[in-house]
Amino acid sequence: MVTHMKTTIELPEPLLADLKRLAAREGTTLKSLLEEALRKLIADRRRKAPFKLRKASFKGTGMTPEFENASWEDTRDASYKGRGT
Repeated sequence: MVTHMKTTIELPEPLLADLKRLAAREGTTLKSLLEEALRKLIADRRRKAPFKLRKASFKGTGMTPEFENASWEDTRDASYKGRGT
């Protein structure tokens, strides 16, 4: 059984005027338009999957011998070598 509840909402006058014109043009009611809009909003929000960072790890044997004891600056500089200034 579906129950109905009355509630009051405040809308900006220009939005309400647009809704009234749309309802008149489509031969429907404000209530029907608002129900449709809210149902679509809820469905859209449910469909949107939350952001999930993909797993980007990799298996390896660690740093190559020349970088095992290198500083971060040396490693960074080597990775950019030959790529500009």
